[in-house]
Amino acid sequence: MAGPSAEHWYPTAAYLYTLHLDGPALAWEYRRRNPDYRRDWLRRRRQPDAAQAWGLRLLEDPALDARDAHPAWFPDHDAVVQLYPDADPPPDAYAFEFWHLPGRKHLIHDGKRLVLVSHWPGCCMRLALAPGLEDGMAYLYATRACATPCARYRALAAGLDALAVATVAAPAAAARSRPMPAALLELHTLQALDATLAGASLREVAEGLFGVDAVASDWHPDSALRARVRRLVRRGEALMRGGYRSLAQLPPVAPH
Repeated sequence: MAGPSAEHWYPTAAYLYTLHLDGPALAWEYRRRNPDYRRDWLRRRRQPDAAQAWGLRLLEDPALDARDAHPAWFPDHDAVVQLYPDADPPPDAYAFEFWHLPGRKHLIHDGKRLVLVSHWPGCCMRLALAPGLEDGMAYLYATRACATPCARYRALAAGLDALAVATVAAPAAAARSRPMPAALLELHTLQALDATLAGASLREVAEGLFGVDAVASDWHPDSALRARVRRLVRRGEALMRGGYRSLAQLPPVAPH
């Protein structure tokens, strides 16, 4: 059985929140576990430009998980909706109404602009507010030009559709289907990563993720369970060391 050092990673229930995270939030979960990032956070006053190397506008506290942290990725993920004042609005133009937006809201200044992050059941919306935008002002949505504009537009449209539905009637709760295999993979990967960072053996990781009985009946050098745990550990370390960048839609680090 795992010892006292397993207290923070052994209960799978502590990771259930990760089942509903989107790409940028998952990227943060892997990034914040990186020991080098944690060191840079402690040295941030002596290294004010360290954030750029991590794909961030500003360093964020690694002690905060994705429910409380709001990392400002640079460049923005496609899920970030940019809002600008409409210089020539029609008579029936919609107005930006901060207090009518659904969910639990957070305002963050990322060094250049205000970013509004709003959470409601089953969804997270990130709105980048142009400096001239004020409450009650007609506004425009903006997206960057790129080589694949249709794909980027679809991501933007999906977020705006979710926002429109929730603005009409924001649910107090949401019924959710069983987690998808991809979501379960992220939960198990993060739990396995935390276990190995805490010094757990592969067997201890397997007991925490799949139960003592499963390990007792199927743990030997060539077992499928052992191979599965090994893959989870390798995947977690790869995402922590730089693979997180694909989740946040960041360009890969240029080779030296």
